[in-house]
Amino acid sequence: MTPRTSSTARLRRILIAVAAAAALIIAPLTAAHAAPAPATDLDDTCAVLRVGSGSNNYVTRGSVGYGTSGTASAATKVRFEATDLGRYRLVDHKGGVLYLSVVNTVMPGSSYGDRADWAITRDGSTYQITATNYGKRIGSFLGGLVAANGTFTFVPATGCAGVADVATNVSGTPQPAVNADGTLNGFIDAHTHITAAVGFGGKMRCGTPFHPGGVEEALKGCLSHSAIGASGYTGALIAGTDPFMDYKGWPTFKDWPTPTTLLHEQAYWKGIQRTWQSGERVMNALLVANRVICEVYPDKVTSCNEMEQLRLQAQYLVDMQDYIDAQSGGPGKGFFRIAKTPADVRAIAAQGKLAVIVGVENSELFGCRQILDVPQCTTAQIDAGLDELQSWGVSNIYPVHKFDNAFGGTRFDSGTQGAAVNIGNKVSTGNFWQVESCPTAAHDNEQPLRSDLIAGLLSTSGLPAGTVVPVYPNGPVCNVRGLTDLGRHLVDRAMDRGIMINIDHMSVKTADAVLKVAEERGYPGVLTTHTWSDRSMIARIANVGGFVASYANAAFDQDGREGFVDEWRENRAAAAPGAIPAYGFGSDVNGLGAQAAARAGAASDPVVYPLTALNGVTLGKYTVGQRTYDVNVDGVATYGLQADWTVDVVHAAGADGALLKQQLMSGAEHYVRVWQAAIAW
Repeated sequence: MTPRTSSTARLRRILIAVAAAAALIIAPLTAAHAAPAPATDLDDTCAVLRVGSGSNNYVTRGSVGYGTSGTASAATKVRFEATDLGRYRLVDHKGGVLYLSVVNTVMPGSSYGDRADWAITRDGSTYQITATNYGKRIGSFLGGLVAANGTFTFVPATGCAGVADVATNVSGTPQPAVNADGTLNGFIDAHTHITAAVGFGGKMRCGTPFHPGGVEEALKGCLSHSAIGASGYTGALIAGTDPFMDYKGWPTFKDWPTPTTLLHEQAYWKGIQRTWQSGERVMNALLVANRVICEVYPDKVTSCNEMEQLRLQAQYLVDMQDYIDAQSGGPGKGFFRIAKTPADVRAIAAQGKLAVIVGVENSELFGCRQILDVPQCTTAQIDAGLDELQSWGVSNIYPVHKFDNAFGGTRFDSGTQGAAVNIGNKVSTGNFWQVESCPTAAHDNEQPLRSDLIAGLLSTSGLPAGTVVPVYPNGPVCNVRGLTDLGRHLVDRAMDRGIMINIDHMSVKTADAVLKVAEERGYPGVLTTHTWSDRSMIARIANVGGFVASYANAAFDQDGREGFVDEWRENRAAAAPGAIPAYGFGSDVNGLGAQAAARAGAASDPVVYPLTALNGVTLGKYTVGQRTYDVNVDGVATYGLQADWTVDVVHAAGADGALLKQQLMSGAEHYVRVWQAAIAW
């Protein structure tokens, strides 16, 4: 029997080769026919595939590729996993991933790739399957599954192979997303960077919030981020990542994510889904860019121009919405909805879904940097830039971020990070930060360069020869730079359009000037969303009708970071009674800012799983791959624990817990009211 089997195998290989050659002629004929409608509702379908209308034309898996002459009982069962709207990866009963080989035969592979992505269209009860990236339909030729103009019927089946997935572990019935009086019922994360994976040149971060190949591809490790990778040590310098940690991700996650692994993805979409299921009504997705960091990082695939980075992320956010729709049954069916107006937010909330609003946080908005005090943009560029942002649905902007720019001065970073960012300021503007004595108690962050010895050491750290490093005085200092004429133009035009203005990251002098404009003009659209403003500004923001949120740190002060509950209490005390009717938090997830550490004292006073979320659902522990997270131990290692964190801070607030819960669950409504007021102003 062995010789006969071998001959059969050889004959089959010859037939497949003939089919491959014929496919080069047959496949292009598809261009002459009108394409049927995309099939967008097949995700998680289990079926067997029948080619044409014959009773024994089912797809079977053989020793070499797939045959098309099988019976229904012998057919391979195929699972459809959406990669985008109308696109799928196909997984056979043995876990093989169907792909189009270079000789135009369909073969089983071990993982997803560009040849394993299939566009599926529907024409009545039949389907066409086309290799997405190669434009070749597949069908039957000489008994093999190859590139050919085939049509298929999908016959429902059971017993398909499983695929890797992440469960949110949320159960129970939530409170309504909209109260009886029409107000939103839920919290807001007012500061996230869920599109950062394609920012900073596109390679600085390891992992993505979604991937057509599923979680195994989205959260796999990156050798480049390890000690033997080209970018490992640069990453350590930028974000404090340990280059010697275990770089592997899915499924073990031995060393990442943690609250401080800042170059590794922390907002996988299933974690966002878990937090939405637990009461998040609005997420502010800030597109983020920094040209200097991008240029320093050695590995990149996209432009470092900040506006180009923002454009890529605006599209990526749409792609993310489409992917989640594809995973949910088709266009508009996903929980993740981009909102361009307050009316959009309310309509999305009425459907019980998450409204994702768009903001911008970067250092050279519209290219408006300054070089040796000379602005690099004009008012016409600013106006055109605002037009473009509005076309993306941007609702809020940061005129100033990490560096001084043509709009105004920055609020210094502190500590050793401040020294590094100051070098970036030198690279961006040609100047180091310049300081002066502060005229009031308000001040920018202190600087670590306080002696000629430290300055001398820093001057040997890669700066050009002859660079004179400044030495700063002890104690509080203020940036000499305030709001410029171009900055005033930006602020005025943004106000005219109802675009809200974040004063975080502005120097005290710049923020004071912006608030004076808002006070003089009666403009309410002023925000602080992640603890980057002097507390003296809080009452003024509240008094003009703006919105206040704090960095989502652990509940109480620890490790040099201000506690969320502590800051909430202090901000409310700083404002007039009732001036802060609701509250938000800013996680800064994926934004090169540490997430909340496990609360000190959690071991002796933990929140106990299963948790009752702020909207009444039950939260079990969040598991990704082989790792199960506990907010008492892991803090907010990944966004899937952000909901657990809201329970923890309310618990930690003790007697104030009921008020904090009420203010958080009113946060989304208050933010939308501020936005509405800014537009109506």
